[in-house]
Amino acid sequence: MSRARRPAPSSTHRYPRTARLNTSLREILADELTRIDDERLDLVTITAIDVDAELNRAIVFFDSLDGPAGDADILDALNSHRVRLQGSVARQIRAKKTPILSFRPDEVIRSAEHIQQILSATDTLPERPPSPDGDADADADGDADAEAEADAEAAAEDDGEA
Repeated sequence: MSRARRPAPSSTHRYPRTARLNTSLREILADELTRIDDERLDLVTITAIDVDAELNRAIVFFDSLDGPAGDADILDALNSHRVRLQGSVARQIRAKKTPILSFRPDEVIRSAEHIQQILSATDTLPERPPSPDGDADADADGDADAEAEADAEAAAEDDGEA
């Protein structure tokens, strides 16, 4: 005669543990970076953290206003302060183990900036074909509005003649 197992209590959290840990690590590291007195880290932002499922490793993605030119110095600074950052994480997080931190520049943000530059550049836009009326300066919306007004006037004249 065996007893039926009780179902495990449902979690009260709305998103996975790794996502919660990513958020916590990001806040802890950002706070700790403000406390570190290293001028190479002045313009650095922690953009994302990716913790593996076993919580053994965490990739810390960063970006800075220096752009790709400052990546080497920032990576050196972050790696030289890695032990301090990891110790801060260990003190502030509630987990059995602390993930080992590694640092990488955030290519997603840089790709988005590059796409934005391409889209905003005027030399990448195709040339507008000339309008059939020969008025190249007229706005397409302005042409449509002028045609609608002319149609409305013609309809009003037709109503007046009938």
